[in-house]
Amino acid sequence: MTVFNETTRERAREIVARYPADRSRSALLPLLHLVQSEEGYVSPAGVEFCAEVLGLNKAQVGAVATFYTMYKRKPTGDYLVSVCTNTMCDVLGGQAVYDTLAEHLGVGHDETTADGKITLEHAECLAACDYGPVMTVNYDFFDGVDPQTALGVVEELRSGGRPMPTRGARLCTLKEMAVQLAGFADPREGAVADGGPGEPTLRGLRLAEQHGIAVPGYDPNTPIRSKAEADKAAEKAKAASAPAAKAEPAKPEPAAATGSTAPDVRAPDAKSPQVRTAETRQPDARTAVPDAPGTKVPADGAPPSPRDAQKAEAAGAAANPPAGDGKPAGDEAGAQERNLKEAEAQK
Repeated sequence: MTVFNETTRERAREIVARYPADRSRSALLPLLHLVQSEEGYVSPAGVEFCAEVLGLNKAQVGAVATFYTMYKRKPTGDYLVSVCTNTMCDVLGGQAVYDTLAEHLGVGHDETTADGKITLEHAECLAACDYGPVMTVNYDFFDGVDPQTALGVVEELRSGGRPMPTRGARLCTLKEMAVQLAGFADPREGAVADGGPGEPTLRGLRLAEQHGIAVPGYDPNTPIRSKAEADKAAEKAKAASAPAAKAEPAKPEPAAATGSTAPDVRAPDAKSPQVRTAETRQPDARTAVPDAPGTKVPADGAPPSPRDAQKAEAAGAAANPPAGDGKPAGDEAGAQERNLKEAEAQK
């Protein structure tokens, strides 16, 4: 069992502090990434650690860890190679890429090479159909791959290299990626300085530029305010609107006549759930059409007293005696015998 050190515990406290005190459970997802960055997967010790930090039980943590596929439940290689074999990529050759890698590496789905470098997996969809067939290495994209280019990528990884993805930043190990997913910056120099968008991604932007399409009133040079600046602006706007709130409220204009004779009574929300259910099952002329202009559904009267409710319950129980011999209520033997005799008489 891995003993998480004080550095990990300090990071865990930092993650929890990002959320309101009564919403600390929201920190579970980044905490799971944090423990995965230590061991390369979410181990039983990692589940116990998250439960301890958040005051949950292990079953609650395990339910989340087993729901999301990004949390691995067994040791995973330094590089998770995911090949899309869903419809579009499959048609374009994705399955051939996967089969070639599986044969070359000697592993199948969700299996890791003996050197601990590569874990191979099928991917249902990597959301990049316009770049297919695609594969990812620790969730960074390699677009338009074929069996030979895929082999070149994994061999470079096994030899200690870090090939440049088609899009995105330079590669990092799965543990390094988990640190980022936990919400901490990648300390490597130039970690997010490489890569760029692909041509299909830029196509829409270029068409918009070509035809002069833009969001009305949008200024791309408008700075994004920090939270402190936004809070200060909100407080200023609130203070400016305070005198206006003390002014005499305007009298509402009378509603236009609709010809409805429905009485002006409380809104439907004031009705008890029992009455609303009864009207749904047995509507009558007194039940207003919910979307009729100017109509309001009449509210129910006073709820029955406990004594009335007890009488009603007793009357219902008397009218529906419990069934015997495991038969449904009302399934009496006499009726069955009578039906059988009538059937025999008709033969």
